[in-house]
Amino acid sequence: MIERRFEQVIFASRWLLAPFYLGLVVSLALLLVKFMQELLHIVPHVLEMSEKDVLLAVLTLIDLSFAGNLLLMVIFAGYENFVSKIDVANHEDRPDWMGKVDFGGLKLKLIASIVAISGIHLLKAFMNLAQTSREELMWLVIIHMTFVVSGVLLACMDRLEGHHHAPAPKAGSKPDAGQH
Repeated sequence: MIERRFEQVIFASRWLLAPFYLGLVVSLALLLVKFMQELLHIVPHVLEMSEKDVLLAVLTLIDLSFAGNLLLMVIFAGYENFVSKIDVANHEDRPDWMGKVDFGGLKLKLIASIVAISGIHLLKAFMNLAQTSREELMWLVIIHMTFVVSGVLLACMDRLEGHHHAPAPKAGSKPDAGQH
């Protein structure tokens, strides 16, 4: 009886994460405010701006968009994996990946988004070489490559873990086309 009650309390404790996801929703709204601020800053001056400055401004918008996508993935997948299923199964706008991203998939999507965001920062630095010191550029490249290598290693570990947990084929049965 005590053990059952204890387990119910532990299981219910997952709801302590719900405010974290609400906080991330607020963060998404804050990113929207920054996106709109950048957009409203660019639009009136676009005709006066050089092509390079327009590209840098667009890269900033893309960067904010990637960060928003990343937040949304973490909110949806994290909430569904750790708190409760989101009951929108029949909604026409429900993303196909929703409910299918497990913790391993979320980690890979997270590192891929971080690599993309880092790549955009690096591209912005290369496009603005006159204002970027050699030391800053070196650190940006080192950090970006660290993210890339980390992502590759994480994907390799995830793949190895997937093969380790894959059920062995039954005697006399043919392996699936997707098995290695």
